[in-house]
Amino acid sequence: MLKIKIVNKSPFALPAYETFEAAGMDVRANLAEPFTLEPGERTLVPTGLKMQLPSGYECQVRPRSGLALKKGITVLNTPGTIDADYRGEIGIILINLSKEPFVINPGERIAQLVVKQYARVEWEQVERLDETERGDGAFGHSGTN
Repeated sequence: MLKIKIVNKSPFALPAYETFEAAGMDVRANLAEPFTLEPGERTLVPTGLKMQLPSGYECQVRPRSGLALKKGITVLNTPGTIDADYRGEIGIILINLSKEPFVINPGERIAQLVVKQYARVEWEQVERLDETERGDGAFGHSGTN
């Protein structure tokens, strides 16, 4: 289990896994009062959280599938990335893609956080790439079934 330092300036619970094998932890809106997100509107929702990720890790911000399907609410820059050297408050950029206003209530679960290890790369510029069976086949190259 990876331990991550976290500061919670909100009155709400820390991000938590809702089931034993869930990959994402639900994160809550740190609002003092309800906020209405109008159709087509986007906003930065504060969480009251700051974290210290280990070097070589990122925290991805992803939509909650239930909010996306049922209400048309999603994370605009999906997945958002929180870098290991960022120490500021985590904000969630939400957008309302529905035709109805959506009320974000204080403490409401608004997104998921997934902590992932990543590899840093060094580019090796070449004149050609090794051949594969797929080659340069792009979207839909393998058929529709």
